[in-house]
Amino acid sequence: MDRGTERETPPGRGAGDDVVLEHTAAGRVPLAVILVDRAGLVSHWSRGARRLFGVTKEEAIGQTAVDLLPVSGALPDDEDTGSQGVFAHYDGLGPDLESSLDGRLSYPAAGRARLTVPERDRVDVLWWAYPLVGPGQERLLVLAADAGGLRQDLPGTDGAFERIAPGFALHTDFPGADELARRLPEILPSMSVGESARIVGQVLELGYPVLEFSQNERVPVTPDWGVARRAERRARRERAALAAAEGLPLPDDVADEGEDLEYAAVRDRLEFLNEVSGRIGTSLDLAQTIIEVSKAVVPKFTDVAGTYLREQVVAGEGFPDGVPDTTTMWHRVALEHTDEPGRWDDVVPVGEAMPFPAHTPFFQCMTSGDPVLVPRISEQMGHMIASQFEKRDIRPLITGRSMLVVPLKARNVVLGFMILLRHPERVEFNDMDRVTGAELAARAGLVLDNARMYTYQESVAETLQDSMLPHIPPRMAGCDIATRYLPGTLLGRVGGDWFDSVKLPGARTALVVGDVMGHGLNSAAMMGQLRTAVQTMAAMDLPPAQLLRNLDDLAQRLGDSYLATCLYVVYDPIAGELHLANAGHIPPVIVHAGDGRSELLDLPTGAPIGVGGVPFEAVRVRVEPGDRLVMCTDGLVEVRGEDIGVGLATLSESAAHPAASMDDACDTIIRSLNTRGGRKDDVALLMARLNGIEPDDVAEWRLTLDPVEAGRARAAVGEQLHEWGLARLADTTALLAGELVTNAVRHSRGRGITLRLVRGDTLLCEVDDDDPTLPSLLAAGPDAEFGRGLHVVGVLAREWGASRTATGKTVWFELTLPRR
Repeated sequence: MDRGTERETPPGRGAGDDVVLEHTAAGRVPLAVILVDRAGLVSHWSRGARRLFGVTKEEAIGQTAVDLLPVSGALPDDEDTGSQGVFAHYDGLGPDLESSLDGRLSYPAAGRARLTVPERDRVDVLWWAYPLVGPGQERLLVLAADAGGLRQDLPGTDGAFERIAPGFALHTDFPGADELARRLPEILPSMSVGESARIVGQVLELGYPVLEFSQNERVPVTPDWGVARRAERRARRERAALAAAEGLPLPDDVADEGEDLEYAAVRDRLEFLNEVSGRIGTSLDLAQTIIEVSKAVVPKFTDVAGTYLREQVVAGEGFPDGVPDTTTMWHRVALEHTDEPGRWDDVVPVGEAMPFPAHTPFFQCMTSGDPVLVPRISEQMGHMIASQFEKRDIRPLITGRSMLVVPLKARNVVLGFMILLRHPERVEFNDMDRVTGAELAARAGLVLDNARMYTYQESVAETLQDSMLPHIPPRMAGCDIATRYLPGTLLGRVGGDWFDSVKLPGARTALVVGDVMGHGLNSAAMMGQLRTAVQTMAAMDLPPAQLLRNLDDLAQRLGDSYLATCLYVVYDPIAGELHLANAGHIPPVIVHAGDGRSELLDLPTGAPIGVGGVPFEAVRVRVEPGDRLVMCTDGLVEVRGEDIGVGLATLSESAAHPAASMDDACDTIIRSLNTRGGRKDDVALLMARLNGIEPDDVAEWRLTLDPVEAGRARAAVGEQLHEWGLARLADTTALLAGELVTNAVRHSRGRGITLRLVRGDTLLCEVDDDDPTLPSLLAAGPDAEFGRGLHVVGVLAREWGASRTATGKTVWFELTLPRR
């Protein structure tokens, strides 16, 4: 349309406002806008339709379009009294309106019709019907205007019917191109005027619509352009065959093969672009996407395709800053060709990085962001390009070939470029190829940027998660531990699954497995917060049920966006018991050492963390030395479409399978459950062999608050270590134990002191008292009376610490056992 355009609904106006055909000479003519769905029912009825046809929106929506707009009969040419007006040259373009409405036509059409309208008898209308393709249910867009209104409101027009037809022009001499380019940003506000001019130019040059833009916007529904032309060409061929059979001359329209060839070229490029779009972007893996882009263009569009990306993109460092210059390093990430195998490998190997000088077409492409076409690479240009390849003569590979360099852009930043080469005997790249290459590169750039962003965000999330997942020692007091973590197979596979172990007073160990619902960076961050909170509260020796209660309160304060499940277990190797509490997590499995039998522990399930206001219940379970505890997240046992009971049964069965080591036992479980297929979520698995601590390896004394008890403690400790065959540690242990008892006597409130020695993988010494104040290192000067004891402990002990208990505190230290 060179004088008018259908206007989008301007900001601030409702969807029901009038849509108009605007004409510079005669003002605005109301248009009826109607959408017909795939069932043939009206799904949209504008105000203009109500005015033109006398039917309200409420009456029209849901009605059959054919019945709603009954055709009274086409208007003969001789009924048009205004023979000198806008309809003077009307020649019955397109089939009748009824054929479009009932879906018998699958291509754009236009025409005139006479309709029976309530209270207005008959109304003569001009109409345009556009079949729609896209994700919605709409099948047809119908625009209509009062023929009489056009005759009155558009005096002085030249009468060309197609000049006022709303739609994309299919000819290149388009006077309104500048105006359309200016108005396009009003429809898509994020588009620049320059970008809109490029799109309009492409539409006018090639005669097909743009389906997607570099700004990540899509036209929601697009007319199925080209089908009508194909139908016309098919009809011409049939008429030609009929004429030949009857010995008649060819009709004039059949003889016009130039237009046919031009359209065939456009059609081939459209089909090529559609094919490329279907072949690239099948995954968000950057390396896979690069390979897809290269293979999509060879050999159909080019014979050689080399893909280069900026160094920051390859390194996954985020979006590159600044305009490329002669120092920018470009990595050759892919090279696809039809030459004999190996011909390019030594001269231009994949993985090489290099800058490009300013005089090269590559530099021109990367800095301007526009395609660069070289019809034939001359000897001089071949020498110029080859000069940057040290000790490698690339000239035989490129001289005489046609070259097209296209930029790979996203958000107006050049991420890379592709060098496309055709063999000398193949037709040169032309201007249409340049436009096609630009569109190809725009689509490829979007796909690459999506993969780049996903890879970058995934890397950040994985780094965050790896930093938060603990490195659990394989041996704790009275137990051996093995863990596994498997990332999910969904996009954004990093999740919120975690495991942990915390050393507790009394040679006990806290074992934790949790799962924040969801995936991605936020879930990983939430997991880190909850894991830190669990560690802090476990160090305070809170009972399991109370710990989950506090964790739930914390989750409520952090926000209501996330839920998490958590299983918290305290193992007491001296008492031979587990103390467990569950917050919506799947139950653990116990594998009994005696008979090899496995069972799911029947625990109170509890509500997930974050629900708020729900109680948690803890239970105690007796265990024997050698029993194994298996804790995991639901990603291991849950498969979509399968009852979770099947996965839990498989977990119990595989956990009972004999294994040479803890690591082998974990691998057996993973193999058994991970081969079922369908797993999407990430997985955390923790297995603990509960070895226990024999009573003979524990010594305990109750002490009074008398200062002389420090000497008694030193003597008792020394005697016990000689009895255990650890005489080499007797003096050091007695000294440090005496310091801790001295502090306890000074600060205790009167309930007495407990001294305990535990022989395991290390020698553990603990002193309990009823004072909750935790000790801290002080700067003890030469004349200081207090503070020296903990300095001595810190220097001589392998490790030491203090934690609050339900009745006060425990101060402890560990010493490494001598090798036997």
